[in-house]
Amino acid sequence: MFVVVVLALLTGGGGVGGWLYVRSLEKQVQKVDAFTGLQEGQRPVRAADSALNFLVVGKDQSEPGDMVSRTDTIMLVHVPHSRNQAQVISIPRDTWTTIPASLPEDGGGPRKAKINAAYAWGGTPLLVRTIEGFTGVRVDHVVLVDFAGFGRVIDVLGGADVKVDRAFTYDGRAYQPGVQHMDSALALFYARERKQFADGDYSRMRHQQAIISAVMQKASRTGVLTNPGQLNDFLRTTAGAVQVDQDLQVFDTIWALREISAENLTMLTSPTTGTGMVGDQSVIFPDPAASTKLFTAVKNDTMDEWLAEHPDARNVPN
Repeated sequence: MFVVVVLALLTGGGGVGGWLYVRSLEKQVQKVDAFTGLQEGQRPVRAADSALNFLVVGKDQSEPGDMVSRTDTIMLVHVPHSRNQAQVISIPRDTWTTIPASLPEDGGGPRKAKINAAYAWGGTPLLVRTIEGFTGVRVDHVVLVDFAGFGRVIDVLGGADVKVDRAFTYDGRAYQPGVQHMDSALALFYARERKQFADGDYSRMRHQQAIISAVMQKASRTGVLTNPGQLNDFLRTTAGAVQVDQDLQVFDTIWALREISAENLTMLTSPTTGTGMVGDQSVIFPDPAASTKLFTAVKNDTMDEWLAEHPDARNVPN
């Protein structure tokens, strides 16, 4: 979303002045140590140096008394060498996998668990190690998104028009399939809700992707760009809602990805065989064979070929 509005500002007439303005916001984006303690020999090699892979993590403290941010959203975003499209792959938070040995100071050994446990046990570096081990894909950069901050972004935009795939109820009102205008409260509920949908977490991932697409489309509309006050609020609110790794130069990266818009994002989900129980835990089991093929295509930057062979893999709201 940040990418779309910043680039529209620059290419739509902001010019040098617009570029200087957005670069001035760089210092407002907090940096995190995402790769501390990771050993080069334990990480996947880069098979395609010209491609980029971002780990996008949604942090949430929605539960009363929850003092630790939960990682309800885990996405691997692949940007091919062409820089004119991207594939967004949601990885279910309940995916049952191996969490690598924690960093030395934590003293933990490898163990089986839900994939989002890595963040709770070892922060961003352990989550990076876990995602790299699970996918075999080298993570180049990390973006942490605060759900509450994302909600403020939606409100600054005046809401977003989200394509709803199945009926649901919120605050006593029934919402039907089709495009629904959402403020932050409704959008965040829709992004979190799973109990009302038969496929639970799978619906939640699709809905999160639909909201991201809707926000990107709303942000790129002319009205935001031509209203200086709204544009300033949007940029500053967005900058405050994200954290990135120490090496990510936000606005240089945005410029490099200037051809990507909501229309050329492909939304996918990491292949699974379904849900089940491990002890008293409800988990999602990955599909090893299908996952290997998908993430090999990501690693080798051959996603166009993979998508041509799997045309039904895209997450498209009904």
